[in-house]
Amino acid sequence: MTKRAARPVRRGVAGLVLHRAALYDLTIALFTLGRERAFRERILGLAGLAPGESVLDVGCGTGTLALAAKCQVGPRGMVAGIDASPEMIARADKKARKARIDVAFGNAPAQALPFPDAQFDAVLATIMFHHLPQTSRRQCAGEMRRVVKPGGRVLAVDFAKGARNQHGLLAHFHRHGHVDIGDLAAILSNAGLEIVASGAVGANDLQFVLGKRSNA
Repeated sequence: MTKRAARPVRRGVAGLVLHRAALYDLTIALFTLGRERAFRERILGLAGLAPGESVLDVGCGTGTLALAAKCQVGPRGMVAGIDASPEMIARADKKARKARIDVAFGNAPAQALPFPDAQFDAVLATIMFHHLPQTSRRQCAGEMRRVVKPGGRVLAVDFAKGARNQHGLLAHFHRHGHVDIGDLAAILSNAGLEIVASGAVGANDLQFVLGKRSNA
């Protein structure tokens, strides 16, 4: 059985909210050229998930990555996913029930995470920063740093700046913007995270930044 995160979405928080959940899944499948499973495994590999860990997927969409994360952390681990779109969360819940995978999905904005301080070993944000204006990006990074445990990791994945000039399906993903890898690293660093790795994901024009919260 899935569980919902505690607090409802806060109104008036800036950022694009996607509502067409079924179309979102179809677009992701087309974007990954049918290799969505390999794409998910690459993302989770960058996060370095281990059995028994607690994981938060920020902007989880329809929940596919969060469900895969739960399979990696196992029965002793805990995974939560939040998204500002009620339609995305409804579809994520449906997927979790069908697969009989226990993930706590909830409707909440990335700028106001409904969790206590230092709850998660790893926090993921995949292809969602470009949906947020600059101020909201900084708020989101601060919230992710707040909810990750000392010594925990924050992984952000988004489109590289160069893809903005492309056409077709990739351009469709960029119609709301992009995040330069240097800017993404600066956002996480300014939030109080130590940048330990960054670079290309190896899928289309995606980049990643991996930050760590100090033990202090």
